[in-house]
Amino acid sequence: MSETITRLNLSGREFILIGTAHVSQESVDEVKQTIIEEKPDRVCIEIDEGRYNNLTQKSGWKDMSIVKVLKEGRGFLMLANLVLSSFQKRLGLDLGVKPGEEMLAALEIAKEQNIPFSFCDREVQITLRRAWSKSGLWGKNKMLAAMLSSIFVKEELSREDIEKLKEKNALQNMMEELAEYMPTVKSVLIDERDQFLATKIYKSEGTKVVAVVGAGHVPGLVDWLEKLDKKECSDSLEEISQVPKKSPVSKIVPFLIPAVYIGLIVFVGLNSNVETTLDMIKTWIILNGSLAAIGALVALAHPLVILLAFIAAPLTSLNPLLAVGVLTGMLQYFLKKPKVDDFERLNDDITTFRGFYKNRFTHILLVFILSNIGSALGTIIAGVPFIATALNIG
Repeated sequence: MSETITRLNLSGREFILIGTAHVSQESVDEVKQTIIEEKPDRVCIEIDEGRYNNLTQKSGWKDMSIVKVLKEGRGFLMLANLVLSSFQKRLGLDLGVKPGEEMLAALEIAKEQNIPFSFCDREVQITLRRAWSKSGLWGKNKMLAAMLSSIFVKEELSREDIEKLKEKNALQNMMEELAEYMPTVKSVLIDERDQFLATKIYKSEGTKVVAVVGAGHVPGLVDWLEKLDKKECSDSLEEISQVPKKSPVSKIVPFLIPAVYIGLIVFVGLNSNVETTLDMIKTWIILNGSLAAIGALVALAHPLVILLAFIAAPLTSLNPLLAVGVLTGMLQYFLKKPKVDDFERLNDDITTFRGFYKNRFTHILLVFILSNIGSALGTIIAGVPFIATALNIG
């Protein structure tokens, strides 16, 4: 039996887990061969319906409203989605395999053999939103750093490296490193999805089920499937299928920060002279405006967008309901609207640093994010002179 295939016999049912590397031609071939030979009652696939549509319908991005994405505050999630796609696609290009090809192969063979199939993964947007919402400020910064660095650095793996990804020892080391670096994200991206996938697979119909999943999920799936069979855990997915509601504290914090800064200015104004108060206001404007403008500049935004970042950031930093990136991103959109060929080239452009800047769609996301980051840094840095001035007066 292949080392990438795991068999489980639970309560008279047989579960055959095929661990794949997602961008491996060997995985594609093994998936096809296993389904044909095993003739299962059902094929379960680690993919959600939305991702399936993205893989099979090239026009999907054309229907995307970037303005709506920015207004709804989903710019970070959109970039995260593209970065993840970019990483897998770059690996696939090196090996001549499209990311997700083994999942599509499983679907094709199932259809050819008249075998029922199921999409068993959690919707990727829910996964990303849960990861974002469950991360603290430091965790969010680490996620952003990881995303942006993956755009700047091109990682090349050989065919041998990809096949090593399917070795459990190597995967275990990777999981441990991920858990140590970003434990919350690891919990959402891996542990919760193990539970989700295992529950969907276990509750699927048929006495013989083949499941095509990433090799990294196999150990977790085995554990969850055995627990489900022994009734040691619930088979409800309601809790991990929705974005956690914001706690009262998390709702207050965005309003608390600007309130503190405004309070410091008022305190200095009441207990000092006009010149000192104006110096504080000037410091706020310069730090927020300059760093937001620098962020827009790094994103190679239109000159008018850079100017808007400088003017708007000092005001939006005091308004928790509006981020400067929404304004800069929307102005960049109206000045340089994405064309049809931007959407047609999107899947190729996200594989290179230059492509992210060249493509008008992803360029808008970069303007949105980098101007926001600049403004956030300005807000943090401004706290030092603000507090120092207040303490000197007090």
